[in-house]
Amino acid sequence: MKRLFDLVVSIIAMLMLLPPLCIVAVCVKFTSKGAALYWSDRVGIDNAVFKMPKFRSMKVDTPAVATHLLKAPKSVLTPIGDFLRKSSLDELPQLWCILKGDMSFVGPRPALFNQDDLIELRTKKGVHQLVPGLTGWAQVNGRDELPIPQKVELDVEYMRRRSFLFDIYILWLTFLKVLKRDGVSH
Repeated sequence: MKRLFDLVVSIIAMLMLLPPLCIVAVCVKFTSKGAALYWSDRVGIDNAVFKMPKFRSMKVDTPAVATHLLKAPKSVLTPIGDFLRKSSLDELPQLWCILKGDMSFVGPRPALFNQDDLIELRTKKGVHQLVPGLTGWAQVNGRDELPIPQKVELDVEYMRRRSFLFDIYILWLTFLKVLKRDGVSH
């Protein structure tokens, strides 16, 4: 049921969002050097690495690390990068990963390939067996502001509670948080 929901909704969303996706891509391209999309190596189900696209919100020479590890995250943003991140528009290309099956709408956010502490703790707790999500229980309970152990505990709670209705609830909370721009620290 979850995969069918992901397929149907991602196809509908991609079709409905095609004009805004094109506008954002053009804006990214014309406001900074480099491609409109940034393909990031992410850790998926069973710790398999996959390529995840985002609209590029940072300058092309920015190191591939979690944003909170950068010395001055605001200094590496493109002219529209802050807006893309706060509005979560940078995440829209991930609909492609949902369509492909690398991601789901709801699940633990995919770790960067070099977030060893997060990957190790998720593996220890069994969270690595879940398909990563565009949003998740940790995202609606703190997002960027949570320390890694707390994120993983929320991922474990999601793993225990997961159901179609819980996913719908998380999607609703995500919609509300995006509208309020809640939980975005950089």
